[in-house]
Amino acid sequence: MGVFDDALAVLAADPNLGVEATYRAAGTGAPVSLRVLRSSPDRVVDAFDTSVLRATDVLTVAIAQLAAIEAGDTFSIGADLLTVDSAERDAAGVAWRVLCQR
Repeated sequence: MGVFDDALAVLAADPNLGVEATYRAAGTGAPVSLRVLRSSPDRVVDAFDTSVLRATDVLTVAIAQLAAIEAGDTFSIGADLLTVDSAERDAAGVAWRVLCQR
């Protein structure tokens, strides 16, 4: 692990930043417990010529914890079930940026 891996691990372990999550790959269903960083920014989207405010969730997940994340996979965080829309690796190859819907 490099310094960026170590920094991400420290951030995820921080009780003020990281949260406990359970990951399940679509189809296999084998649960994996891990800590992730969660942000919930609202997005403005257009629907029928009207702007709509939509809640979204963005997770930061260490690649060392999950080697692959695909659309349709799920994360359970507390009472929330988040379904993966897309996942992309960061430039350093350390973390996934996972866009989810509730």
